[in-house]
Amino acid sequence: MIMLKLIASNHIKKDQLEKFTVLAKELIMKSRAEEGNLSYSINVSLDDPCLFTFVEVWRDQKAFDIHNRTPHFTDIFPQIQAMSDKATPPTFYTELDA
Repeated sequence: MIMLKLIASNHIKKDQLEKFTVLAKELIMKSRAEEGNLSYSINVSLDDPCLFTFVEVWRDQKAFDIHNRTPHFTDIFPQIQAMSDKATPPTFYTELDA
């Protein structure tokens, strides 16, 4: 089993920040409750209050795939995409063994 990490950023339109914050908090809460989630955070840049970086850690690819089909993800993620004026595609990582 290989742990999966994801990092992606979205730049949210200023007029959408309040709505984004509500949706982001719901997404965090529900994603953290998923069985295969090890960590889920959405971080705001200190230099740009509209820039948010998602950092997710999943038990394995299967857990991540299940997450992508959950009602909360399939409802919230398209809304976040619509609020974004710039997004980076997700980058996936695994840990380097020592």
